[in-house]
Amino acid sequence: MKDILFIKTSSLGDVIHHMPAVTDARRALPDLHLSWVVEEAFAPLARLHPGIDEVIPVASRRWRKALQSPATWSEMRRCRMALRGRPYDRIVDTQGLLRTGLIARIARGERHGYDRASIREPLASLFYDVCHDVSRDLHAVERNRRLTALALGYEMDGAPDYGLSRARFAAPAEPYVVFLHATAKVRKEWPVANWVALGRSMNERGLQIVLPWGTEAERLRSEEIAKAVPKARVPDRVPLDQVARLIAGSRGVVGVDTGLLHLAAALAVPLVAIFAGSQPKLTGPVGAGPMTVLGADGAPPGVDEVKAAATNLIVS
Repeated sequence: MKDILFIKTSSLGDVIHHMPAVTDARRALPDLHLSWVVEEAFAPLARLHPGIDEVIPVASRRWRKALQSPATWSEMRRCRMALRGRPYDRIVDTQGLLRTGLIARIARGERHGYDRASIREPLASLFYDVCHDVSRDLHAVERNRRLTALALGYEMDGAPDYGLSRARFAAPAEPYVVFLHATAKVRKEWPVANWVALGRSMNERGLQIVLPWGTEAERLRSEEIAKAVPKARVPDRVPLDQVARLIAGSRGVVGVDTGLLHLAAALAVPLVAIFAGSQPKLTGPVGAGPMTVLGADGAPPGVDEVKAAATNLIVS
């Protein structure tokens, strides 16, 4: 066995959750050639993992919006050629969706994925040659690691290792804390007034607040918070490898349940996680760095609770 193709295309948190499985595979079978199919926006992040030999970007999100364009079909043909350019000994789809199952079917090789009981879209299991039973009650990181170990035939061992090193990024001159207020689901948000109160508290302790964003609505929210917090900064939108550098250089991160929070966990940056509309057991941050997880689905933490956690973990 030599050539392995991983399929984990999106979203940001899911891509990060797959990284420990890549590390496991590289350690267990060091001579493998590891390729990874991922959405184009997340390709810079996948390339940061030292165990990956090749990244194959797809643009399914963008293609769906322009299916009548000849350029779209030309890109899709090139992607298909890239997927079929070499035979793979194993194709491992840790995403488990119909669209990723279709990608697995296009590629050449023995296809592995979750069985019908282990998958969010059961019909996707029809695309696999070998289906594996992996409980849906497990954390996403654990599910990815178990499926990959079963597909490649090794024993999973040790704590999750994302393969990313915070030490590779240079420390900035001025200390700052990153606030990750943005999330795709409104029920996961924490009120702007809470972020302002927390920002002022951090500011009084000599820490600048940095507010990254990804969409126009998120930029406006970042600017709303920044206007009320002295010396807060809203950076330009940059590719994810540069966002990783921003997070790695911080004193710590406070964030809601969003993909960048998991990137902070992967980099072992001190973090305080705020849960308001999801369950930490299944999607909470997992990593080797210091962290405090507050709140639960329908029960967000209050400002004073988050202030105390951030002061203890990041300021002290």
